[in-house]
Amino acid sequence: MASARVSWMSSRSNSEERGFTLASPCLKSKFRRHSTLNIHVLDFSGPPVRPNLRTLVIPKRNYSFRLPKKASLGLRLIASSVMLTLLLTQFPADDLEARWPDWEPTSWLWLSASLLLTLGAFALASVRWLEVCRTLGERLKFSQIFGYFLAGQFVGNFLPTTVGGDILRVTRMGTATNNHSRAFASVIIERSTGWLVLPVITLFTLMLKPDLISDRTGMVALAASVATLVLLSLLIFVAQHPSIGGRLKGQNGLTASLAAVHQGLAIYRKVPGSMFRLLAVAVAFQACLIFAVICIANSIGIRLDMSTWFAFLPMVFVAQVLPIAIGGLGVREAALVFFLGSSYIASSQSVVLGLLTYAVTLIASLAGVVPFIFGPRRQNSGGRL
Repeated sequence: MASARVSWMSSRSNSEERGFTLASPCLKSKFRRHSTLNIHVLDFSGPPVRPNLRTLVIPKRNYSFRLPKKASLGLRLIASSVMLTLLLTQFPADDLEARWPDWEPTSWLWLSASLLLTLGAFALASVRWLEVCRTLGERLKFSQIFGYFLAGQFVGNFLPTTVGGDILRVTRMGTATNNHSRAFASVIIERSTGWLVLPVITLFTLMLKPDLISDRTGMVALAASVATLVLLSLLIFVAQHPSIGGRLKGQNGLTASLAAVHQGLAIYRKVPGSMFRLLAVAVAFQACLIFAVICIANSIGIRLDMSTWFAFLPMVFVAQVLPIAIGGLGVREAALVFFLGSSYIASSQSVVLGLLTYAVTLIASLAGVVPFIFGPRRQNSGGRL
């Protein structure tokens, strides 16, 4: 009788199989006596049961395509090499050599000023990030944020990726605050505001100097700035919209970023004054980088009107952050050749300007060696990326 009842209960629906119990104490005692004879009736691995249990225990996999990291790195290395090779073969090698500065005292002064401006831009970016953190409710010191930022710059510029630096910043801030999701949101918002002001600077300069739009270079800068601004505005609108961004659950990298931005922008809607302060710091940050490039240009004898730099350099900055090359190498130089060509600047000079800009950025990023080595390494078990 007990064996028959156990057999009947084992053939019930899947929900009952998951919660299978012997309710009666009498039945339990009888089952213990006959368990050696009827143990086969408790086998749940049969064909009708196993597929259903698997779907209950194992979540459905996301089969989205993602390029392997080694393949992505290889493609970016190839892209940088090809673009630099094409640029360097456009003019004789002796022409390129002649464009390097003669290392006169004034050249060293201009390069030193560029290095100081780049470090100042790093400090302004840290102030911008600190402003985001405080708006999101995280109370951190400037020294902490500055150390995290410098370490991220070192990783991002010396390791073959631009995302690694941001991951390091999120990890270290999340470990310090025990809130990795908020750290992720702060980095995304800080980066987004830096990108958002670039097309605004170009458009504002073109409005003040409309004669710059008279040639093809100016038209391309105008179209690129409008397209960049529209794209970023669309992403921000999607991220902050409750019916769109509020429903994102972070199923992949893009939706995770938008979901994090949505949480942060929900706070910024309540304190719009903080957003204006954030954008003001972002403009100062980009202005420092533009002046740093101008100093490098002066060191190699490139003299242009200030409006030309502020109209075209922001679009060069937009181009160099595209994930198609290592550190923007090759892309930055090609963009400089294109945008400065209308001002009768030789291609060789533009290439040298781009390479020196990259070199100054690398040297400035060395300031992150110490915070990278001696920074916090312990991972908090409660926080996850």
